[in-house]
Amino acid sequence: MAKIVRTISEDASVVATAIDATDIVSEIEKIHQTSAVVTAALGRLTIAASLMGIGLKGEKDSLTLRMNGNGPSGALIAVADSFGNVKSYVCNPVVEIPLNKFGKLDVSGAVGKEGTLSVVKDLGMKEPYCGQVPIVSGEIAEDIASYFAVSEQIPTVCGLGVLVNPDLTVKAAGGYLVQLLPFADESVIDILEKNVNSLPSVTQMLSSGVTAEEMAMKVLDGLKPNVMDDLTAAYKCDCSRERVERALISIGREELDAMAEEEEVSEVCCHFCGKKYTFTSEQVRELSAQAKA
Repeated sequence: MAKIVRTISEDASVVATAIDATDIVSEIEKIHQTSAVVTAALGRLTIAASLMGIGLKGEKDSLTLRMNGNGPSGALIAVADSFGNVKSYVCNPVVEIPLNKFGKLDVSGAVGKEGTLSVVKDLGMKEPYCGQVPIVSGEIAEDIASYFAVSEQIPTVCGLGVLVNPDLTVKAAGGYLVQLLPFADESVIDILEKNVNSLPSVTQMLSSGVTAEEMAMKVLDGLKPNVMDDLTAAYKCDCSRERVERALISIGREELDAMAEEEEVSEVCCHFCGKKYTFTSEQVRELSAQAKA
């Protein structure tokens, strides 16, 4: 389980959320069999989704991040609920490219920089809220901060990190999200900038035993922070046979009839968790009867 802690400064002008998501990103690597750089990229986006998800107010609200920078990984998608539970998917799970100039996994090279970051919030209204910004770096944390600055006008600092072992397992993964409210004064901003600039990387902190709560407290050091929330979250796919049936019905009668004719047994695999659902030709015909012509 991932550990998420949300803290707030004494004057309530700054909120910092931090997560130790090592378990979640380990699950991503197991499910999607990702190469090291894709584990880092999809892990970072999924961590960001979890941090943003717990900011949603309704229990049934959800948030989807989609990043498509035209890099070799293809599109990356992460979905979070309001409890920070997440699921994610990448088009190309195995990408092998050289390390970047700093000798680290080249996340930006895998994701690409020629594209957009999209944020879709389903808040239970008729239409979901959609925001989209150009990718600024492909490193993901900077892109998340850019989204908040441009689309929501919220000054935001985001730190994300995934450390992958030589055997491709995940050693440490987590992040933090810091947001300033409109009434934050200059002295608060100065303290926050000093704290963020002096922090070790997320993976350095987690590898040395720093907890999510300690990370959130370090970010707001000097601002007398208090803990608002202390939560656990997990990689959690909500797929079901009923959902798959609805998806099949939506493709239309002609496609379903062709599927029933071609295959005695059809298999549908969930992109997010890999679970397989099988349908006999007779079952596909029953679904076809419910579909539009």
